[in-house]
Amino acid sequence: MADNHDDPLNAVDTPTPRRKPKPEVPSIGGRELKPSTLMMGLGYDASLSEGSLKPPIFLTSTFAFENAAAGKRHFEGITGKRPGGAEGLVYSRFNGPNQEILEDRLAVWDGAEDALCFSSGMTAIAVLILAACNAGDVIVHSGPLYAASEGFVAKVMAKYGVTYVAFPAGASREELDAVMKKAKAMAEEQGGEVPLIYLESPGNPTNALVDIEAVRDARDAHFDADRCPIAIDNTFLGPLWQKPLDHGADLVVYSLTKYVGGHSDLVAGSVSGDKKWIDAIRALRNTMGGIADPNTAWMLLRSLETVELRMQRAGENAAKVCAFLKAHPKVEGLGYLGMIENARQQDIYDRHCLGAGSTFSLFIKGGEAECFRFLDALQVAKLAVSLGGTETLASHPASMTHLSVPEGRRAELGIADNLVRISIGIEDPDDLIADFEQALEAV
Repeated sequence: MADNHDDPLNAVDTPTPRRKPKPEVPSIGGRELKPSTLMMGLGYDASLSEGSLKPPIFLTSTFAFENAAAGKRHFEGITGKRPGGAEGLVYSRFNGPNQEILEDRLAVWDGAEDALCFSSGMTAIAVLILAACNAGDVIVHSGPLYAASEGFVAKVMAKYGVTYVAFPAGASREELDAVMKKAKAMAEEQGGEVPLIYLESPGNPTNALVDIEAVRDARDAHFDADRCPIAIDNTFLGPLWQKPLDHGADLVVYSLTKYVGGHSDLVAGSVSGDKKWIDAIRALRNTMGGIADPNTAWMLLRSLETVELRMQRAGENAAKVCAFLKAHPKVEGLGYLGMIENARQQDIYDRHCLGAGSTFSLFIKGGEAECFRFLDALQVAKLAVSLGGTETLASHPASMTHLSVPEGRRAELGIADNLVRISIGIEDPDDLIADFEQALEAV
């Protein structure tokens, strides 16, 4: 594998093909408009689409150039022969109107310079990691991670000579320093670098929080920040309840399938952050594909108009449901951010989080059998994986989403056999409480 460590995220200079300049965030009387307002029109010019109030779905694989010189100019930008990028639409593997409008609006929520959309959250994560790493490199990551993320780092990247060092979500600054030193020594021994620190906070499915600020400080003490970005999967709390770029992260990753999409009817992902990092990831996306399709991008634009309302209602419901569950005699404990019992975790929450979210872990007295009885008895809540939808979902991570994680690793991460992951939706909260009450009677 070629050595590209001189460039951020191994960047090949492949500038952004855009049909229009990135829009300025508008203001009224010097007051910058809020994201919930900007979701109604940012990045879209109705005059380009026959005055249509909403963006049409642009179902096309390619775009006609106004003349041959323009085509040459666009490809000079795409290939890096000319700085500045393409000046228009080129080909749907690179860009498209729906995707560009979506990316403009996603960047607003995170306060990022730019964003990229992908066909799934795992596509976003995989392209990000592949863009960062060369043979001999060492990735530092928190735990727990989503099982597919952990598997990609531990198994897939291992085939290309990339190793990793993991640390528990609540690690202190001293523990993080030790991890960074270990990773640096491993990288030097293998002839590589530490090109990426990858976090997930809250962790899936335990809701364990990572101290992003402490990770940033440890990174800065041991590595060059311009060569080692911090990326974080913010799916459980984003984009409303946590703003990782404000606390030291460089890149924010989402499964847009979850809260942003929010209706359990699409699969997509995204990465947002500073342009120097995004351009490097875009270069690999341009080569590999993996951009979200126009229809999915259009559906996400629809969903972004209500994401704040949906997340607020789900968060309010979760607080009411957890207040009931906490007092139930068949409940052993809750991994809910609104009821943290650990001082270290509470400190991280107070500094990093703007809300407790609506996804939590429920520990039922017993084990797998008791959890299965509970899940099978649910009537309003649906027995399904995923989270962040309008409907309440419940699943058993140890035997479902995290089954591929070795048993010893699951125990180390706190993914117990008596853990049920619940994502609260926007139903009536009293109906949800009644459903959980009758389901617990079956335990």
